[in-house]
Amino acid sequence: MAHFTFKAKKAGGEIHNGQQDAKDRFELYKMLKESGEEVISAEEKKSTKLSMDISLPFLNSVRMNDKIKFSRNLGSMIKAGLSMSQSLSVMERQETNKAVKKIITALNADVRRGKTLSEGMGTFPKMFSPMMIAMVRSGEESGTLAEALRIITLQMDKSHSLQRRVKGALIYPGIIFCAMIGIGIILFTYVVPTLTKTFKELKLELPASTRFIMFISELIQNHGVVVFASLFVIIASLYIWSKQEGGKKVFHKIVLKIPIIGNLAKEVNVAHTARTLSSLIDSGVDVLDSLGITADILQNVHYKKIAQNAVKTVERGEPLSKIFSENTDLYPVFFSEMIHVGEETGKIGEMLLGVAVYYEEDVDQKTKDMATIIEPFLMIIIAGGVAFFAIAMISPMYSLVNAI
Repeated sequence: MAHFTFKAKKAGGEIHNGQQDAKDRFELYKMLKESGEEVISAEEKKSTKLSMDISLPFLNSVRMNDKIKFSRNLGSMIKAGLSMSQSLSVMERQETNKAVKKIITALNADVRRGKTLSEGMGTFPKMFSPMMIAMVRSGEESGTLAEALRIITLQMDKSHSLQRRVKGALIYPGIIFCAMIGIGIILFTYVVPTLTKTFKELKLELPASTRFIMFISELIQNHGVVVFASLFVIIASLYIWSKQEGGKKVFHKIVLKIPIIGNLAKEVNVAHTARTLSSLIDSGVDVLDSLGITADILQNVHYKKIAQNAVKTVERGEPLSKIFSENTDLYPVFFSEMIHVGEETGKIGEMLLGVAVYYEEDVDQKTKDMATIIEPFLMIIIAGGVAFFAIAMISPMYSLVNAI
């Protein structure tokens, strides 16, 4: 527990100072609010005692589903006529996720002190993305906050569904790959050593494939810790490198070149770009701000670079479609043409929404077919591995039979 000194205003308007023990600042706000008081300021008194509390943030993390639920519920309540403070109070009582509950409590306290919702959201970047904050701010300024929240909900829901479909399509090959590694370790650890012992006792002349398998088996048997530690270091190093600027460029480029996966990654990025830009522009966010926010949201550095260059292109007074038409290796001609039509008709947001829907449906269909497409390749790889192992270990036995 922490000890706080605070200044608060009672229901009758009287301002007073006080002290209170609470788990954290959010809990203090809640306790005082329940007693009919409004916090003006609060300061934690640092303790010199060692704290034995262990923070486990993953137990109360904010998931995408929590963010979608927040925007959907808040938009529905505001549309129904509830005030912002009333809506947040209702959501606070209903929320079961402790992390989200604390954020809603803090937002409600900020709103009661006269802050706008977007200003309060800006203090919680892990919960609210720049896109969400910008759209809420635009909705507040135009008086269409409920509609802005509806668009936010739709955008996040579509993006989340797209990510889940892609991840779901990769689960099957991932499981098969892990199973192959597990079976291989068992074979090299238990089966091959037994056969190796027999071959050595009989002093058979072994083919190259058999000697190769025996070498791998002996390596795992005698230096298994070193082998797996080395593999771990290599994988960890590659992972860290892939998070660096230079590594990201190479790694993201490789992903885009992988058969099947590359085309799917391109369409996902195109759909994400179109959906985000459409949502921001339709919510009244300035085109330059929309492009900047989209650049921050995109994960692939090559697509991010194009969005950043698009900001410079528009600042120079050139049409938005120009930058995308110059990068047809990443953005299809259809994308730039639809933006061009939108610029001519003044309906860029509507045209981008059509692009987003088209590619989202295409990705949806491809992810459904991915298991069917990948399965034959997996079967060929598995069959090849099994055949190589079988031939390598059985051929010496045939040599022995022929010799007899």
